[in-house]
Amino acid sequence: MSPMPVDAAPRTTPEYAESGLGEGWEPAVLLGATLLLLCFGLVNLYSASAFLAQRQELPDTFYVLRQAVGAVVGIVLLVGVSRVPHRWWRTLAWPLIVGVWATLVFMILPWTHALAPEINGARRWLHLGVAVQPSEFAKLAIIIWTAHLAVKKQGTFRSLSQGLLPFLIIWGLLLLPILLQPDLSTAFVIGVLGALVVFAAGARIGHFVFLGVMLAPLALAQLGSGFRQDRMLAFQDLAGHTSTAGYQVHQSLIALGSGGLAGVGFGEGRQKFGFLPEPHNDFIFSMIGEEWGLLGVFFLFALYLVIVLVGFRVARYAPDLFGQLLAIGVTSLIALHAVLHMGVGLGLLPPTGLSLPLVSYGRSNLLVTLVGVGMLMGVARGSPELSASRARRRVPA
Repeated sequence: MSPMPVDAAPRTTPEYAESGLGEGWEPAVLLGATLLLLCFGLVNLYSASAFLAQRQELPDTFYVLRQAVGAVVGIVLLVGVSRVPHRWWRTLAWPLIVGVWATLVFMILPWTHALAPEINGARRWLHLGVAVQPSEFAKLAIIIWTAHLAVKKQGTFRSLSQGLLPFLIIWGLLLLPILLQPDLSTAFVIGVLGALVVFAAGARIGHFVFLGVMLAPLALAQLGSGFRQDRMLAFQDLAGHTSTAGYQVHQSLIALGSGGLAGVGFGEGRQKFGFLPEPHNDFIFSMIGEEWGLLGVFFLFALYLVIVLVGFRVARYAPDLFGQLLAIGVTSLIALHAVLHMGVGLGLLPPTGLSLPLVSYGRSNLLVTLVGVGMLMGVARGSPELSASRARRRVPA
């Protein structure tokens, strides 16, 4: 990666191209790969959810139509966000983090059950006519806020008390209500995203090692109690827990193994008929592997790889440090979700309950992902390096 660009406030408002995509191939490729994933996801969501909807006495298109509405809203937001100069997000860093924190605290208060009811033992959704998962929006908020403060703290990262400690305080305040929902997986993802952005900004690795040692007892205590302990035991010995805590992963591996090279055919998968829990969400990757086979899995992986590689290219040529950190954070968000989701489906990780970006059912995650892609496009459109390389390619030999 090239040296960090100097972060300096522009003297004039950036003038972007009249086109919503800008001039070059980076925003266009990001949008193209995103739309391909979105369409592929909607097709597979219908196959994975039709039987589930009918069993709940709903139309077979219930889940896919709701997801499609979310996709339309998300695409509108993507286009709008892509036209916003990325530096404007710095002015929203504190309002976003405070607003998300206040919403998360509101959800766990004893007298807010009417708006944030307990579902499957957790209070993760806010019902405001539609169900919203605020912790998903916390992921973008933590990226924006951390990138903003990291730019201001460039001269103090060598000091633990003045460099990393302010980040830890705000991260802790944000993660506490998420842990109390409880939602350990989302708290883990948010913590990792914050750490990645700060590390990319120049924080000392020794501070993270120290922090990891300090937090290890707490993490072990969380993983060694209740259903999490059962999942860890099943992860270590899946064969001995195929009918208990390891049931989901066992059925996931059966689905993937049944797919072979080219799959059993679209709509022909059997694991969605009550064998594999959450086939439209937590384990939709396994359904894709069963119906589309290894070729479908490679296609899915290739699309994510395109988004991640172009995202990091945008980060490399960002016009300033904030843009670079913003692009790194958003790209890492998409990559982390995809890797963790597929890792669970392959039995390489214990179940986390994380969505597969742009594919799994879940409109909050869908909106966050599409807005994140819009932010990446906004950074790319404001990059003088990418504009210069495009101009050079247009000059005739």
